[in-house]
Amino acid sequence: MKISKLFIDENAIDFPAARSILSRLSMQYEIVGDHNRVYDFINASKHSIQQAKETLYITKNKGAFIKECPGTSCYTCCGYKILHIGTFCSMDCSYCILQSYFHPPVLQFFVNHEDMIKETNELFEDKNISRIGTGEFTDSLIWEELTELSGMLVNQFSKQNRAVLELKTKTTNIKLLKELCHNRKTIVSWSLNTEKVIREEERRTSSLSARLEAAALCQSWGYPVSFHFDPVVIYDGCEKDYKEVIRKIFTYVSPDNIVWISIGTFRFMSSLKSIIKDRFSGSKIAYGEFITGLDGKMRYFKPLRIAIYKKMVEWIKEIAPDVLVYFCMEDDEVWEKSTGFIPEKYGGLPAMLDKSAALHCGLKNEL
Repeated sequence: MKISKLFIDENAIDFPAARSILSRLSMQYEIVGDHNRVYDFINASKHSIQQAKETLYITKNKGAFIKECPGTSCYTCCGYKILHIGTFCSMDCSYCILQSYFHPPVLQFFVNHEDMIKETNELFEDKNISRIGTGEFTDSLIWEELTELSGMLVNQFSKQNRAVLELKTKTTNIKLLKELCHNRKTIVSWSLNTEKVIREEERRTSSLSARLEAAALCQSWGYPVSFHFDPVVIYDGCEKDYKEVIRKIFTYVSPDNIVWISIGTFRFMSSLKSIIKDRFSGSKIAYGEFITGLDGKMRYFKPLRIAIYKKMVEWIKEIAPDVLVYFCMEDDEVWEKSTGFIPEKYGGLPAMLDKSAALHCGLKNEL
C-alpha cells in the first residue's frame, strides 16, 4: 500500500486504531471535519482514481457495519453478509467495479471498532448460521501492515459457533494469521484467475502461484480455504487456461479443506467501460459479446456463460467431486444447463452454503 496523502477525520483521531495507523505510517497528515475536503483533493487530480488509491482517509463508519449483500431478485443470491470495514483498494484491476461504484472512490478505513464488535456480537445471537466477509468493498488483507483488524476479528469469531468469517484477497498478506487461535471459524479465501488475466488486468496483485502457496500455508495452519473465479473472462484459449488453474489448485490444497468455489463471469455497469478504456488502454476485456442483463449490467451472451460454466464445473468435479461449486448472480436456467439442477432442489443456495460452512467450520444452526 503506497500512501502519498493521509487525511484523518477530526472525530476519529482519538480511536486506538487511528493512533496505531498514524504511528505505523509515520507521515504528515491533514485533519478534516468531513469527507468533502478528501473528495475535493481526489477530484482535483487529472488521474483521480489513481490518486484515490494513494490517498488514505481514516474515519468512522457512520452507518451499519453489517450489511446484506447487494444482490438482485433477478438472479440467485448467496445470502452473504458484508462486514463493512472500509472502501476501495490499493491494487489495480481493470475490471474492478469499485472504480465506478463509489463517487469518487476513496481508500478509507473505519476505526470505530468497538461499534463493529458490538454489531458482530449481536449477529452471534442469531440462531441461524451467518456467512460474513470483509472483501466486498475492499480487499480483506491489504490492511494487515497498518492495523490489527484481522487478528481482532479472527479471535472474536473463534469464540462462537453460529457465524463464519471469510477473508477474501488477491494478496499474500497472511503472516499475521499464523499464530491466531481461529477454531476454524475463519475461511481464508482467494480470488483466482488465469495467468493471462492476472498479468494483463490485475496490476499490483500477487501471482497465481503466490496466492496458491499462501492458501497452502493457511491450510497448514488449520484454516479452511475457499476460492472465487470472479470474473471469469472469455477470450481465445481461456478454456485451456482455466483448466490449468483448476488443476493447480488441487496440487496445493486438499479438496477436503475447501469450503466452496464460486464462479462468475465478467459483468459490469456500462459506466465502467470508459474508465477501463481511459486507465487500461491496452485492455480488451470490455469488448466481448455482451448484452444488457436483467440487473442492467453488461453480461456475456448467456450461451457463452453456460458453456464456460459447464466445463469449469466438470473440471473441478473430476478432481474434487464433493467440493461445493456455485455461481455468483445467475438464474435458474444457467444453473440447470450448467450443473443439471437448480438450487431450490437443495433448499436454495444460502442453505447449500450454510451446510458446507457447518461441515467445514463446525457451525451450528440452533433453530
